[in-house]
Amino acid sequence: MPDLTVEETIKQFARYYPNPANPEHVIAAVGLTEKSRSRNGKLSGGQRRRLDVALGIIGNPDVLFLDEPTTGFDPEARREFWVLIERLKSEGTTILLTTHYLDEAQYLADRVAVIARGRIVAEGSPESIGNRSDAIVGWSEDGREMSVPTNEPTGFIAQLGLRFEAEIPNLSVRRSSLEDAYLELIAQDRDLDSGDQS
Repeated sequence: MPDLTVEETIKQFARYYPNPANPEHVIAAVGLTEKSRSRNGKLSGGQRRRLDVALGIIGNPDVLFLDEPTTGFDPEARREFWVLIERLKSEGTTILLTTHYLDEAQYLADRVAVIARGRIVAEGSPESIGNRSDAIVGWSEDGREMSVPTNEPTGFIAQLGLRFEAEIPNLSVRRSSLEDAYLELIAQDRDLDSGDQS
């Protein structure tokens, strides 16, 4: 409805539900207050995504399906959206979220399913997916970026230090993320698939 304003659209959809949320609160929650009097046809892609979310939550749903909801959002808008999702969760809304942003899944999800070629290859809490107890030690060597997962980063770094005369170039240590686990699971799935075909 490109000729309606954001406010008109939200108020119109609110009339379709027996117990709608407050339209002004919904507009504020999705970060469209400054655009409430703008016509939908004049909104940017990210603002249209916000309007989509507003239309999804105006009816106070028990279950909300969100398919890649933060695509096109800038980092600040993504974080604001995460606050909205946290609030909806705390109010009892069950949310099924599909996303390729694994930091988003790690931050928002109580449970995660990793899907490869249409099959679930891992399922559980974000912390339980993959081998997340390892640290990942990174460094530069011979012009290449190197990284190794290890459950004993201090010992590994001590051994690595013996190979360098001075400090270890670009040394970093970080905990394995959901993205690391995802990439490992996808690689394992590809390996299994190539093994099936040989």
